[in-house]
Amino acid sequence: MERTKCEKHFNAQGPCITGRDYMVDISAKLDTIVKDYIEPGKYFVINRGRQYGKTTTLAALWRLLKDEYLVFDLSFEAATDYFKSEWHMCEGLRRTLYRRLKEEAPELADIFGKEISEGFPRDDFIDIIRSLCKQSPKKVIVTIDEVDRATDYTVFRNFLAMLRDMYIERSTRNTPAFHNVILAGVHDIRNLKKKIRPEEQATYNSPWNIAVPFTLDMSFSPAEIATMLTDYENDHHTGMDISKIAERIYYYTSGYPVMVSSICIIIDKGKHSWTIEDVDNAVRDFLAGDSLLFDDMIKNFNIYPGFAELTKRLLFQQEEVTYEDGVYEMDLGLMFGIFKNVSGKIDISNKIFRTKICNYFIALEEMKSRLGRYMCIWENSGFVTNGELNMRHILERFNAFMKAEYRNSDEDFIEREGRLIFLGFLRGIINGTGNYAVESETSNYMRMDVTVFYLGKEYVLELKIWHGEKKNDNAVDQIIKYLKARSLTTGYLLSFAAGKQSPKESQIIEKDGFTIYEEIVAYRAVEE
Repeated sequence: MERTKCEKHFNAQGPCITGRDYMVDISAKLDTIVKDYIEPGKYFVINRGRQYGKTTTLAALWRLLKDEYLVFDLSFEAATDYFKSEWHMCEGLRRTLYRRLKEEAPELADIFGKEISEGFPRDDFIDIIRSLCKQSPKKVIVTIDEVDRATDYTVFRNFLAMLRDMYIERSTRNTPAFHNVILAGVHDIRNLKKKIRPEEQATYNSPWNIAVPFTLDMSFSPAEIATMLTDYENDHHTGMDISKIAERIYYYTSGYPVMVSSICIIIDKGKHSWTIEDVDNAVRDFLAGDSLLFDDMIKNFNIYPGFAELTKRLLFQQEEVTYEDGVYEMDLGLMFGIFKNVSGKIDISNKIFRTKICNYFIALEEMKSRLGRYMCIWENSGFVTNGELNMRHILERFNAFMKAEYRNSDEDFIEREGRLIFLGFLRGIINGTGNYAVESETSNYMRMDVTVFYLGKEYVLELKIWHGEKKNDNAVDQIIKYLKARSLTTGYLLSFAAGKQSPKESQIIEKDGFTIYEEIVAYRAVEE
């Protein structure tokens, strides 16, 4: 495609700008924020994971509200001098607001013209804010972005306490105060106690307990993703099926904003025709490339080992974990955007995170050396034939690999590590050409459903622990249901049996026009 000088682009770095970037239409979300939060005068925190569109949302809110309200959009990203003392905080904000008023409401600027005193900075700041809110013909709103940079400072917590006190007096004594205060960051400011040093616990008094929970779903729906693709298609005329492409992007991302944009950037830069296969390949490249989002995820795994362990249990042991408010590791996962709460159960938030986390733990495992040795031996052993994966052969070879390498492992080993080892085995075969997606299966946590994408074809596998013939029959019915949904007729069932003897032979199951290849891994079933 030939580019024009002023052509718009997809953007995954920094806030999106109207007219410059292709953007999802979030007008319905903004209308909800105005109706449910702005108009009632609520104070709230937009706390979402990294690169979740918080800054873009604040900018869109400013544009929407600026005619009816006096809106100050502030950021703490480069405001480190504010945190030296209470005076620095109050005086720094006074100067910033003074400059803004001279531009947007010069008739009110003199209210902020006098420097804050060092003796009583808090009182002086409260007085000028009350004067502004009393004299302004418009209600006053303050938005503060990047508050994560401030949460370690006692000065900032005192500032929040001051805003809280003004809010309470507004409610009880009708004293002028900001109509709304909107904070944005990854951390939920209401839970600042988790970041306070032990010696400060005695004086902690919930400085932001007047903020209401911000429950709006900020992820993009397929219909919302389609609005951005429609804008792009109007410029480039690729002939894409917008609805199908939007659904496929959502399938991988569950609408995580930066993931949506990143996939679109990869397809656009490759000048592809925007097919389903292009989306699959873009996801593969995104997972293999550098990303601040993934770097941040791995950093948090290293900082919070309990969080990493819970994530591993959710993925590979398929545990059913009930959400409990206040459990540190669960709250971290939700705060970072890696977990989601599904009907009271904790789950990984989307398939891209699932796959990246799987790859991360695979890379850490000792099994890499074992896998590498076997992959060299079997390099030309028929895993791929005429551009198609020979999935049945892959499962047979994996079975042999387990018996050769793990026959001395204990009975609990397979439930802890079996699925992780298989994904490492599979990744060694498809890496660089295909990718896989681990499905979310919240109705039965003892199963792991995996879809493999390889050169435009899909292969559906179900990984499960053997728990008897009846449950095995249920697994067959489940995989058939999934095959129907994906318009496929062949599936694969990999069962792990922890005992020393296999409960049955591997088999081919023909049922209702579907073919299921079942491989049973009894890795300890070897000759003594």
